[in-house]
Amino acid sequence: MRIRIVDAFTDRPFAGNPAGVLLLDAFPSDAWLQDVAVEVNHAETAFAHPLPEGGDADWALRWFTPAAEVDMCGHATLATAHVLHSTGTTRGPVRFATRSGVLVATPHDDGSLTLDFPTAPLTEEAAPAGLAEALGAEPLSVHDTGSSVGDLLVELADEKTVRSLAPDLRALSALSERGVIATARAEDPTQGHDFVSRCFFPRVGIDEDPVTGSAHTALAPFWARRLDRTDLTGLQASARTGLVRVELRGERTLLTGSAVTVIDGELTA
Repeated sequence: MRIRIVDAFTDRPFAGNPAGVLLLDAFPSDAWLQDVAVEVNHAETAFAHPLPEGGDADWALRWFTPAAEVDMCGHATLATAHVLHSTGTTRGPVRFATRSGVLVATPHDDGSLTLDFPTAPLTEEAAPAGLAEALGAEPLSVHDTGSSVGDLLVELADEKTVRSLAPDLRALSALSERGVIATARAEDPTQGHDFVSRCFFPRVGIDEDPVTGSAHTALAPFWARRLDRTDLTGLQASARTGLVRVELRGERTLLTGSAVTVIDGELTA
C-alpha cells in the first residue's frame, strides 16, 4: 500500500510538522496501526478509509503517535486532506469522522486548506506545583484546555522566553493529560505572526511537537480575547517552525495552512 510523508503547516519541504498518511480500504487491527506509527516515528501517523456515500462523513480518520492513539490531531488531518486533494482522490470539502466528531477540510485555489475544528474550552487555574521549575520560566497565567486537547496552556512573559525554553521533559510529563503549550505575544507583529508557541508532549512520546494544529484550537480563543481580534496568525517556534492561520468562530476554530508531500513510497509489511 502507498505511504506518504507530508510536511504540514508549511509551504516548503523539511519544515512544518511531518505526518505519515495511509489511505486504506478499512482499518486493520489497532496493534498493526500502532506498529506502523512506531515505524514511521513521526509525531502522528494518520490512517483513513472511505465511508459509504450518503452519511455524515466521507472518510474515517484515526491518528497514532509512536506511543498511543490520540483524540485530535490538526497537522495529520491537514496532511491527509492534502493527499486526498493533491492525488485527485477527492474534490471540494472533505468530511472526516474522528474521535472528535466530524471535522471538515476545505481546499483553496492557492493550495492551502482550512480545517474546521471544535474550539477548546479554556479554564484558568493555578499553576500546578513544579510547573515553573519544569519549564524553566515563571508562568503569567495557566489554563486547562479541556479533555479533547488535554494540555496546559501556559502564558509566558515574552517571545524570547518561549524561544529559549529548555524544559525538564520528565517533570512536564506528570503535569497534564497530554502536555504543555507555552505561548507569548509576538515581539514584532510586523514579522507576520501575532503570537508564538511551543508544545511539549513527552507523555505521548513527543518531546516537542514541531507544529500543533490542535493546540491552536486553544491558542485562538486565548489570544483573541487579549488582542481583541478573531483572525490571527500563530508561529510555532520549534526548530522546524510553522505558521497556523486561525479564525475564531465561537465554538469552532478554523485552522488554515499549507502542506507538501516529501516522500511517496510503498509499505510492504
